[in-house]
Amino acid sequence: MEISLRYWKDLDPQEKQKLLSRSETNIQGVIPAVQKILDRVKEEGDKALYSYTNEFDKISIDHLPLQVQPEEFIQANASLSQAVKEALDFAIDHTQTFHEIQRPKAMEMLSLKPGLLAGERATPIDSVGLYVPSGRGSFPSMLYMLAVPAQIAQVPRVVVVTPPGPEGKVDPAVLYACQKCGVHEVYRVGGAQAIGALTYGTESIKPVVKLTGPGSMYVTAAKRLVYSFIDVGLPAGPSESMVLADDSANPWNLSLDLLVEAEHGSDSQALLVTDSKELATAVKDNLRTLIKDLPEPRKTFTSDVLGGYGGILITDSIEEGAEVINEFAPEHLSLQTNEPFETLELIRNAGEILLGSNLPFSGANYATGANAVLPTGGKAKTYGPVSVRDFMKYSSVVFATPGGYQVLKDPVTTLCDYEGFPSHGNAFKKRK
Repeated sequence: MEISLRYWKDLDPQEKQKLLSRSETNIQGVIPAVQKILDRVKEEGDKALYSYTNEFDKISIDHLPLQVQPEEFIQANASLSQAVKEALDFAIDHTQTFHEIQRPKAMEMLSLKPGLLAGERATPIDSVGLYVPSGRGSFPSMLYMLAVPAQIAQVPRVVVVTPPGPEGKVDPAVLYACQKCGVHEVYRVGGAQAIGALTYGTESIKPVVKLTGPGSMYVTAAKRLVYSFIDVGLPAGPSESMVLADDSANPWNLSLDLLVEAEHGSDSQALLVTDSKELATAVKDNLRTLIKDLPEPRKTFTSDVLGGYGGILITDSIEEGAEVINEFAPEHLSLQTNEPFETLELIRNAGEILLGSNLPFSGANYATGANAVLPTGGKAKTYGPVSVRDFMKYSSVVFATPGGYQVLKDPVTTLCDYEGFPSHGNAFKKRK
């Protein structure tokens, strides 16, 4: 197997852009096919959902309702081991504790001038659809990362869509987490067709006002196509990670960390950026050894990633490496340098930043409390992790007494006259 090793200074502008654009090219390539799926869901509703589940997931659910039934939650609870339940409880508890600090305070009014008060009021959005992927594994962790902040925000209708497994069943750990996190509806449908159902509605699934959650390139493409109809939340596509390391890093541990996001799928990305040629060589050798021992399909996924969008990038300095990171704006970033807190000062753009060598990406993916649903595709330049704020909306609230009215009158009418809006000014000038 080939592990890509590149020198940043040797790449021409086109090669650098290709590396930075990663799987975005793949997403653009599926846009026409995804548009057809969305159009059919809009026209045919449930019929299209059943048909696409059969076609894409190779599972017939014709004998089942799309909505998961109460007895299925009971069966899921009974089928899980106590160890798995306790692990989920542990992770959910941390996630709730972390996100509680994001709960908006009750409205506070600020006195701008005597008699003039202004403030902000936060209320939950009416409904949200949470996409929980399933095609390449089971992801109850994605469920609680999305549902916990929605629950804390007190969204009155939280809907989950997720691809079904064998016999049309939804993963039992996902259902257990749904119960723990107050999810109201769960549907056994995934892919671009699920995005269409949440956007347009079908006979079984009422539309929502917002949807969020990571997914395949098809799900990501679908969200891009429906953004004018619905709030699609932060862009969360195929997984990506970067490690910035100097010669103080442990090459074996670092190699283990690189494989975490790489095993999500062949369209993922995992890249080591380092100024140490010795570290790069050791990591390259370790990766070959580690990948050989992985089961399929993870072996293929990691081989494709580390020989494609990922691998090793050697820079002239840690400072130059940090600038590559900032341009890339990765979803997950690990800083494994001698002084990670100092290196942190060099970083502007990353969805998640893990400091030091004691925290693998998998720790943050599951149980540190911080949200692991993060912006991908370079969007960490303007987006942050999913939070309670993603499920809230804010309204400005202003109050004026007669004295406050007088405070406003002269400056407002002056600006109305300057901008040429007589009715604006008359609302003050001619008020009785």
